[in-house]
Amino acid sequence: MARAAPRTTPDHHYRSPGTTTGDDTADGHGAPRPVTVGVGAPLYPVGLVVAGRPCLVVGGGRVAGGKIRGLLACGAAVTVVAPQVHDAVEYLVEEGAVAAIDGAPLQIELRPYAPGEAARFELVIAATGDAEVDDAVHRDATGAGVWVNVADHAAHCTFVLPALARDGAVTVAVSTGGASPALATWLRDRVVDLMGPGVGELADMLGEARRQVHERGATTEALEWRSLLDGPLTALVRAGRLDEARATLDAFVADAPLTPRSRRRRAPVEPAAHADDSPPEQPSA
Repeated sequence: MARAAPRTTPDHHYRSPGTTTGDDTADGHGAPRPVTVGVGAPLYPVGLVVAGRPCLVVGGGRVAGGKIRGLLACGAAVTVVAPQVHDAVEYLVEEGAVAAIDGAPLQIELRPYAPGEAARFELVIAATGDAEVDDAVHRDATGAGVWVNVADHAAHCTFVLPALARDGAVTVAVSTGGASPALATWLRDRVVDLMGPGVGELADMLGEARRQVHERGATTEALEWRSLLDGPLTALVRAGRLDEARATLDAFVADAPLTPRSRRRRAPVEPAAHADDSPPEQPSA
């Protein structure tokens, strides 16, 4: 059966200098600020687990709606604060985000932002477009050590929102550090084309294979995963021939030499445990 194309999410909203949109403020009357370009520092890329965690979005426009949608898709407990939220709710309905909510993680409070309330949350996004309100949210969040993103004001962001593509467990994120969301989206789309269909299914299969190896008390680090992926496995998954793909993967694991965990050779410096997908760092050339 044919698989749907990976879902994509655009980088944060871009506005040309000297222009405004209906997303500038919750009531449409706030003063626009000059657009800042880039965060001015190298980014340390991470993937945040926000499921069930309290997150705040300040703003009720379509820009805020996009931020709310992204948080809800990851299971966050989202509180929205704005005097009006018509545009944000309309956006969420159009995108199917409201219908997809499992449980009740979305709380909407129709009121202005209250000074200091950002400190009660673990992650905060300000998307009013009103410089005074956004700056207050930024000050409160940074003062409390809370991660904060201010839409269209990269200098006031302690995290940025990349252009995303999702397919099951696979997430591809592309960021320019706020310098050019258009470039981030363009690059993201090219990566999606290269990925092709079935990447999420492939990740699930490989995860199950790793689990089976670990249950046998062995490490997976000695297995030639790259040669497996460069072989027929990926093409079989893309073609929807999943039974053949599983048989190929089972044969690979069965034939591969398995190193018991107790016999793993230690590096000169103890590496950190890799619970994620990042490989151990290699020495500089």
